[in-house]
Amino acid sequence: MEQRHLGRTGLRVSRIGLGTLTWGRDTDEHDAADLLKTFWEAGGTLVDTADVYGDGEAEYLLGKLMAGLVPRRDLVISTKAGSVPDPDRRFNGSRGHLLSALDASLERLGTDHVDVWHVHAYDPATPLEETLQALDIAVGSGRARYAGVSNFCGWQLAKAGTWQLAAPGARTRLASTQMEYSLLQRGVEREVLPAAMDLGIGLLPSSPLGRGVLTGKYRNDAMPPDSRGASEHLAPFVAPYLDETAGRIVDAVATAADGLAVTPLQVALAWVRDRPGVTAPIVGARNAQQLTAALSVEALSLPDEICRALDDVSAPVHRYPDHDWSTL
Repeated sequence: MEQRHLGRTGLRVSRIGLGTLTWGRDTDEHDAADLLKTFWEAGGTLVDTADVYGDGEAEYLLGKLMAGLVPRRDLVISTKAGSVPDPDRRFNGSRGHLLSALDASLERLGTDHVDVWHVHAYDPATPLEETLQALDIAVGSGRARYAGVSNFCGWQLAKAGTWQLAAPGARTRLASTQMEYSLLQRGVEREVLPAAMDLGIGLLPSSPLGRGVLTGKYRNDAMPPDSRGASEHLAPFVAPYLDETAGRIVDAVATAADGLAVTPLQVALAWVRDRPGVTAPIVGARNAQQLTAALSVEALSLPDEICRALDDVSAPVHRYPDHDWSTL
């Protein structure tokens, strides 16, 4: 698998990443082992997790598999901290919480460092400089090799990235930002992606298949019983992308796939993988068969005319202040 630099750093990662959102909950140890082995054998290196996935079970399971199945040195492990199970405070970006969470993650993963450590979300109740100081301490102490953020909007990312560059040598440059990005969710193109590209921050798209909808499995009101849309706890996650607008985009993806003699999954994943500023989409698969189908996109590059057609059908409405006011 082709490797790409993560932002403006020397770290290289596979241009498709493996997500572990369902590990330890919907994905058991046997299936997780098959997924990790399939990914590794295909040349994949970037594995993404978080301390809240499966209430910590995803990290624990990944650590167990690294101990006996895939060598730790062959993987680039990315994890996140900052989300908390507190209805009154969904995110905790305080220095104390983040560093404690990192130590707990390292223990579950069975390693002395993670390759990339992300703040899971912006915490308005904590000064941003305090949150960012936790990244500096993590990298300075060797517990993390690189640092990034997740789910920061445009101004938050720009502020954080600029703050970290304000005193070269004293602060840790942001290597990456993880955000949802797909043909069904192009909101990052408004401000996040331009800020990331200007600051040299690599984008790691989550849900690059539109939460599974872009595979076409839900077309014509279908609801496969083993799908996330039919899952009691994941159905609300999928539901926003089952509307009429999404349906038109999915139909366009299916038409492109038919013309290229490939699958809708391959078209949708190739589109986001090759967008400017993208380092590696993070793919979450239910089993090794699904993952193999996603990894087969390595050999596919979409023709320019197909990309333009998909761009047009999925284009978000961005007017003022994104466009010159005099042209509106």
